[in-house]
Formats: sequence, structure tokens, C-alpha cells
Amino acid sequence: MVRDSVWGGLWRRDYLLSSAPWRSAAYLLGGALLGAAVLVIGAALTAVGAALVLVLVGIPLLAALTFSGVPVAALERRRMLLIDPAPAPTPHRTPDAPGIQAWFRLRLKEQATWRELAHTALLALVLWPLDLLVLACTVAFPALLVAAPAHLALTGGPGHDIRPAKLWVVDAYPAAGGTALLGLLLLAVLAHPLGAYAAARAAFTRLLLAPREAELAASLAEVTRSRARLVDAFEAERRRIERDLHDGAQQRLVALTMRLGLARLDAAPGSALAGQLAAAHDEAGHVLTELRELIRGIHPQVLADYGLAAAIEDAADRSAVPVETAGVETAGVETAGMALPRLPESVESAGYFAVREALANVGRHSGATRAHITAAHTDGVLRVEVRDDGRGGADPARGTGLTGLADRLAVLDGTLTVTSPPGGPTVLSVEIPCQAQPQTKAQPQTQPQPQAQAQAQA
Repeated sequence: MVRDSVWGGLWRRDYLLSSAPWRSAAYLLGGALLGAAVLVIGAALTAVGAALVLVLVGIPLLAALTFSGVPVAALERRRMLLIDPAPAPTPHRTPDAPGIQAWFRLRLKEQATWRELAHTALLALVLWPLDLLVLACTVAFPALLVAAPAHLALTGGPGHDIRPAKLWVVDAYPAAGGTALLGLLLLAVLAHPLGAYAAARAAFTRLLLAPREAELAASLAEVTRSRARLVDAFEAERRRIERDLHDGAQQRLVALTMRLGLARLDAAPGSALAGQLAAAHDEAGHVLTELRELIRGIHPQVLADYGLAAAIEDAADRSAVPVETAGVETAGVETAGMALPRLPESVESAGYFAVREALANVGRHSGATRAHITAAHTDGVLRVEVRDDGRGGADPARGTGLTGLADRLAVLDGTLTVTSPPGGPTVLSVEIPCQAQPQTKAQPQTQPQPQAQAQAQA
């Protein structure tokens, strides 16, 4: 069950029966104890640092006090969960480099560090006495009245005078009971002011410690950069695996196939050994074919050499369903459609695998007889659309392939849209914001011929 905030609970009828008053009291008590501890420790460290300044030892100590607000603010953000279950985000960014020096340099440049230092000073000098005063008036004072009967019993019973909360003389149990009832009534009445002050106190703390818009923008930019680095690292790892398989496992398997073929020629025709060698030779050929398909699926060479348009043409040629690619053109080819330039590797890879996934679904589930692919790069956005004439009714929520593809596009700030009414047609649309890369002389300008394309893939 999710707790309501204290401020929201103030307007509920069951406020007194909820945990909000107790959480408010615990929040203020923790603030009073924390503020007193900060005051004592801060004063002691300041005095020691000032005394040791002459021997230069106190200078680093006094400089370290500048960062005292960072741990205090972190603790305050945790304590605010007692009042408001919504977590308070940290305004600090992660250092670009490891090490304590990078951390100190970054914290010195951040405005949040100085706001947290100001909050720590307010907590030590102003806020904790106020918290203690509110607790004394709303909790401690009524509690002393409620404890009047027990106080009277401890002092010897009737005939012994007591003064609950130093107000009036009580010397009998009826008067002590009336005082206790008055204390209970005050506890109930003062519970709302207690919660209101605690909510206002937490809101003021959140105002000081919450990140500003510029800090949120910087944090979002850092997340975007980290996502881009993650995509680049992922693509680099895919390329490494493809290269290792192509240059290592595939070459060894080719050599094994050749040795089996030579051994098959040397074996006596019709013998059992010749039959086993023939079976092993055929199986090695099948494994080599599957390995080549796997390498092509990891990162096809035509995508790296000639770009997304040529890779889409290649995927269309190998599709089980006839595919038209009238709207896909490479840069430098004069056609009626929109030219598709070279794009960042991560974008081309995401677009290619989106087409591959769409064509695989068309061949397996749609019952379509034809498919149509269009791709264009306009206004800084790559748009790819795969349409088929199948039965429709596709649900992206039921397939992990489209879900994983949507997650991969989201890393690039891209979107995946699937429209598939019952009876068809099914349309898969991909949009990825990106900028075209400048053409270089070494970069191919036209699509490869089928023969050259096959040699590049092999």
C-alpha cells in the first residue's frame, strides 16, 4: 500500500487514525537531532581548523567543510520520504572520470553544492530550534498533561501536589484524570498544526535541495550521452564478434571442409569409410552455410560498405515473400524517390534490423503475398516503412521481437509504430532522428551489383 503525503492526509477524515501525525513527529524529531549534531560537529571542526590554520593543517579541514552539505542533503532527501513518498532526485551529476579529485572538481562547479551548504547552515542555526519548539508545543506539552495520573502515582498518590507542565496544582486522581483528558484533546487538536508545519518544513527543504531546470537538462543530456555510448559499445561488440567469426571460426571450418573433401576422394568408393566421410563433408558444408548466415545476421558486410539502402535491398532479395523496394535509393543515384545518404552506424544498424524483423514476421505470421518497403531521410529523421497485404491483427505486445526492437530504437530516441487492423494491411513504421554523414571519396556512391554484393557478403 502506497502511503499518502502528510499534506494530502491533512484533508482526510481519518487523519488522526493514520500514520501521518506520527510520521510528522518523527520527521521533526529527526530534524532536531540532526540539526543539533550538525551544529556541534560543525562548530568543533571549525574551531579545530581555525586553530590549525597557522600550521597549514587546518586549511584542508576548513575546505572540506564546504562539502559538508552534500552528505547532510543526502540524508535529508531520505528523511523527506516520511512526509512525502515521492522521492527527491539528486541534483548532482556523475563525474566523467573516476577518482576523488574528479569528484571534488565537479562538486565545486555545481550550484547544488552551495545550496546544500546553505541548507546545512540553516539547519544548524535556525531550522532545528524551530522543529524542537513545534514538537514541544504540539507533542511534549499535551504528553505531560496526559501523564498527570502516572506522575501523581509516582509521587505518592493523593495528598501530594504535582504541577503538570508547570501549570496548576493537582493533588487527587479526579483532577489528574481531567488533566489527562485535556492533554488527549490537545493532542488531537494540535495534530493538524503539527502535520501542516512538517509538510511546510519538508517543502522548504525540497525547494532548496531539488535540482533546478538547468541541472535537470544537464542530467538529461548526460543520460542521452551515456545511452549513445552504450549503443556505440554494443555495435562495436557486434562488429568484433562478426570479425572473430569471419576471420577465425569460418576459416577453420572452410579448412575442415576442404580436408574432408580430400579425404573423401582418397577413400575407396562404396566403402563404409567413404559413406561416413561423405556425410561428414555434407554436414560441414551445412554448418558453414549456417555460420555465414549467422555472420550476415550479426552485421552484414553490405551494410558497412554500402549503407542502409543496399542492405535493405539485400534483405528484400533474401525474403521468403516478394518485396518491392521502390522507395529505397542510395545517395548519388538519380531516381524519382528521395535519396538515402549514409547515416551513423548505430542508426543504419537499427534501421536494418527493423526491416529484418518486419520481413521475418511477414514471412512467418502474416500470410501475405507481397510486401513493400520505403525509406527516406528528410528533415533530420530517418523514416522506414514496411507494408504487407497479409491478414493483419498483429499485436506487438505478444511478441518479444518487436518489443526488443522498440527498446533498441528508444535508445536512439526513435519510435516504432505498428498498425495492423484485422484483415490487414499491416504497416510497421520506424522513425529515428539523425543527421546524414558527409560523403567521402573512399565511400561507395552506388549500390553494388548482385555479383559484387554476394562476394562482399562471402
